[in-house]
Amino acid sequence: MRSLFFKVSRIYSVSRTPKYSTSPEKVSSGELFSSSSSIPPEFRTSAGKVGAVVFRRVFGRMMGCLGLSDQPTLPSPPSETSPMDQSDIKSPRIRLSDGRYLAYREVGVPKNKSNYRIIAVHGFGSSKEMNFLAPQELMDELGIYLLLFDRAGYGDSDPNPKRSVKSEASDIEELADQLQLGSKFYVMGVSLGCYPVWSCLKRLPNRLAGAALIVPMINYKWRSLPKDLVKDDYRKNLCRWIIWLLRHTPGLLHWWLTQKVFPSSNMLDKNPAFFNKKDLDSLSNTPGYQLFTQNGFKDRRVFESIRRDCIVAFGRWDFEPMELTNPYPENESSVHIWQGCEDKVVPVKLQRYVTERLPWIRYHEVPEGGHMLVYDSSVCEGILRSLLLGEDPPQYRP
Repeated sequence: MRSLFFKVSRIYSVSRTPKYSTSPEKVSSGELFSSSSSIPPEFRTSAGKVGAVVFRRVFGRMMGCLGLSDQPTLPSPPSETSPMDQSDIKSPRIRLSDGRYLAYREVGVPKNKSNYRIIAVHGFGSSKEMNFLAPQELMDELGIYLLLFDRAGYGDSDPNPKRSVKSEASDIEELADQLQLGSKFYVMGVSLGCYPVWSCLKRLPNRLAGAALIVPMINYKWRSLPKDLVKDDYRKNLCRWIIWLLRHTPGLLHWWLTQKVFPSSNMLDKNPAFFNKKDLDSLSNTPGYQLFTQNGFKDRRVFESIRRDCIVAFGRWDFEPMELTNPYPENESSVHIWQGCEDKVVPVKLQRYVTERLPWIRYHEVPEGGHMLVYDSSVCEGILRSLLLGEDPPQYRP
């Protein structure tokens, strides 16, 4: 994946860094050709005004052919074609207040016989069919009802053209209310699915009986992250390029992920660059694992949902997580972060910093653990016991 962005950045550096342009880190593609100061010198004379206009138009058409945009590509407005074809839907769904439908799946003990009710929030390239390998014996013993759902635009849920950090929490609250989970419920997010959990902690603390963030994503735009801690982290630049591509070059990126001449999306699938040995061992022994492949990305609806999701997750939030105060000063509920010591997607040093800034969060580290902790049944059991019973498994103490 890194090679893709390095290649793309090199391509655009050729067209964006002549002697009359500025650094791509300080200017957008729209700024490069939106004023006379960015027009090539040969077009700046009075006789060349027409040539400047033609140059901009020709360049604009070239960008359009490549799927580029002068300005960030905004989500399409809602339309009658936005919801999914009802004939394709087999999952139970609820209708939200804005008219969208949200699909869900229930596992564990029946809701009316449960002692604990948990909403699980899936991450990137996943769905309500996500794996969470908690032992069935534990689910029965503790009386756990687990509600998994397709976030907006994933699986059988309608897309949300107005997706935001706030809307993710609103969807969770409406889901809990319509399925009558009670005044309080637990939330559990995985990876990219943790930004909705942060939003719940900000907006719905009184509705939460507890929360678990499993290998939670780090947003490098959080102002509280110290520069000296992230300056040498290649993931920071990678995230910046990902968001730039998703905003400005959706057509080009979609082509790259679906073409068959060069390796692209399959680079994510069980790639040692992203998964450590324990991850790969877990995935090879787990039937049903599948990240989005080229065929999956061919569906523009799938691609667009992932695009919007990443832009929101790694964009500017309306609050700073590390400025949150303890929502449970009387210890009536608890919040947990679970992190693998050898996670190649989310650096452990940043997760440690987050929990140092938020000492009211209970931090657990999995020795030799990577990013796929939910594929380890012993870790899943530890997550549930700590969240529901307040246990502190010694093997996962940092």
